[in-house]
Amino acid sequence: MTSESELQRYAAMLQVALEEARTGRAEGGIPIGAAMFDAEGKLLASGRNRRVQQSDPSVHGETDAFRRAGRQRHYKGITMVTTLAPCWYCSGLVRQFGIRTVVVGESRTFAGGIEWLRDLGVKVINLDSVECRVLLEGYIAEHPEIWNEDICEE
Repeated sequence: MTSESELQRYAAMLQVALEEARTGRAEGGIPIGAAMFDAEGKLLASGRNRRVQQSDPSVHGETDAFRRAGRQRHYKGITMVTTLAPCWYCSGLVRQFGIRTVVVGESRTFAGGIEWLRDLGVKVINLDSVECRVLLEGYIAEHPEIWNEDICEE
């Protein structure tokens, strides 16, 4: 069970990722942001989806934050925060490096791999943020062709 103080801490962390998402939107990109925090809650790095801006399909919010954080001795105490449930690609990153806590802004728009991560023992906290959902849904309504380039739901 997640305590009220933990939820408040996670909500504050989410604000960092949301700021990245807003920046990405202002740049014309998909508004998904992420941030990584160490075990003490110190920000290691933040990033945003830059697929459109860099014409690179591998630059998701989580991968951007991960790359910017640089090499870590280990990832067990790190918390990955993302405005949207991580896709399979980003869920694989979480699994590969043993990140044990993922904070999700919302998963109604896209559920990604959060159930798979939970099944693997990753602590997934879904904040169900209306702000995250409204930001992304607005983008999808305006740019469905860009959104659908990257989302392959079968």
